[in-house]
Amino acid sequence: MAEATHNEENSVRDQVSEEEWNLRVDLAACYRLCALFGWNDYIFTHISVRLPGNERHYLINPFGLFFDEITASNLVKIDQDGEVLLDETGLGYNIGGYVIHGAVHAARDDAHCVMHLHTSEGVAVSCQKGGLLPLNQDSLALVPDVAYHDFEGIALDTDERERLVEHAGDKNNIILRNHGLLTLGPSVAAAFSRMYALQKACTIQVMALAGGVELNIPSQDVQDKVRQQVVGRHRPKSVTGGPGNKVPVPQLAWQGFLRKLDKLDSSYQN
Repeated sequence: MAEATHNEENSVRDQVSEEEWNLRVDLAACYRLCALFGWNDYIFTHISVRLPGNERHYLINPFGLFFDEITASNLVKIDQDGEVLLDETGLGYNIGGYVIHGAVHAARDDAHCVMHLHTSEGVAVSCQKGGLLPLNQDSLALVPDVAYHDFEGIALDTDERERLVEHAGDKNNIILRNHGLLTLGPSVAAAFSRMYALQKACTIQVMALAGGVELNIPSQDVQDKVRQQVVGRHRPKSVTGGPGNKVPVPQLAWQGFLRKLDKLDSSYQN
């Protein structure tokens, strides 16, 4: 990997475009929210966002910082070959981030943000042969958009990337068998929204199975109905005041999460 680029005279914000800075702030917020919800795993797992342009550069966390230490400035910028382009920490990044995130960013034009977590509930479901079960509103909405990738060992081998991309296909939620969860989205807000729902569905499933009683699975007709109901959801017209002022649900919720973060600790914006 290339040596980190560090300019002591200029801040990171001075060195990047306004568009990149805004993405840095959103990504840093995502890391902080994961820490807030207890979704972090020591210094491991990753969340990345691809930067505008044809170069397929993307931002990822420096290896060694906890999620609650991530800021807009200390995110590492790397290229599609894994070379470091900007790293004010000098820490570099975990190769697992390149193996998983680099593969998805290279293969999926729509995957601007990629989230990979090792939550206890997510890993538990990834260890269950049946995968995600259609038990509740969250899982019913997710099941048609879930793919599975078999465990091949710790994600350090670049030759796994081709199989990961093949198994993901066009799905936006990937359960990495015996490993964890992966969600993709056209924005940080969208990827986070999917992870929130997937994590919640996994938590409910673990709790339901722990009850030791027969589970009630909704009928196929109900499953199909829920699938149709979640397509194209948007902010209600009665709230916006007109059909031309629709805010996608993920973005609407994301704005609320940012308000929550700002009340607690706004240092992610630094």
